[in-house]
Amino acid sequence: MAQEVFPGRFTADIGRSDVTVFLIGMRANRWWKMGKVAKVASAMPAMMQHLAAKPEAGLLSSEQWFGRTTIILSYWESPEHLRRFAADRDSPHLGPWRKFMKEIAGSGDVGVWHETYQVPASGIEVVYNGMPLFGLAKATAQVPIGPGTNTAKQRMGSAARGGQG
Repeated sequence: MAQEVFPGRFTADIGRSDVTVFLIGMRANRWWKMGKVAKVASAMPAMMQHLAAKPEAGLLSSEQWFGRTTIILSYWESPEHLRRFAADRDSPHLGPWRKFMKEIAGSGDVGVWHETYQVPASGIEVVYNGMPLFGLAKATAQVPIGPGTNTAKQRMGSAARGGQG
């Protein structure tokens, strides 16, 4: 799948006072137990499809990497949106999580992890050079780097104001 590459330098116009960053993943600790690994991994596509179909759930954007350790980097409206999704009986998260805890957790066959960060815009600096729409710029808005956003220091100060300048 080809993605349009944007030549030049860009940053993100966050347009908000903070961003919730959520990292989640799994690790195949015992690769020879691929059935258990596949069972855990197979739950994630339904969750991502559900979130893509329901923007009100609060997922802004995500990026994924697959390997022995799989990682999904996601940006959310707020920690409340993330917690609401995780606890929602009608979402495709709670059932698979409970099943994992009952059948696989503690076996050592598959590891799961997550990290959540509430990041103030004043603590964010991003730059993309010759990239497709990606990361925080994909989650919010991609803008060209120009006067007032040429340096990392300027971009970090600009994010605090919710835009360029």
